[in-house]
Amino acid sequence: MTYEELVKKHPGSLVEKIVTEVVSKDIVEVHFEDEDDDQWAVIKVHVYEEDTEMSVRLLSGNKWILQFGYYDDEDEFIELLQPLTQTEIDLIPERLQKVMQKVLSGEEGLRLPPNFLSA
Repeated sequence: MTYEELVKKHPGSLVEKIVTEVVSKDIVEVHFEDEDDDQWAVIKVHVYEEDTEMSVRLLSGNKWILQFGYYDDEDEFIELLQPLTQTEIDLIPERLQKVMQKVLSGEEGLRLPPNFLSA
């Protein structure tokens, strides 16, 4: 299966993988990023063995996006974006969704202990 097929056909499993890895760390980091006129809150996972990056982004208007990045054979970074359905968004813990909304509206990243998300 190609990365493109994985992102298009199995976004829910990728969201689960990202959330599981992010909340299993000692510190949960939610970043604020912007590019051109777009701004988003993001949680990221890097898979160094495969040289890939996965993230869940929250953009204004409550738009949730799965991002999957990898390097192709010419060593160019390819970024695949897949809008998330409500079913896929529901895989993100409610407290983490609220933290991401706070990061987006406050335009400043946050670092939290993982137990904050389960309390």
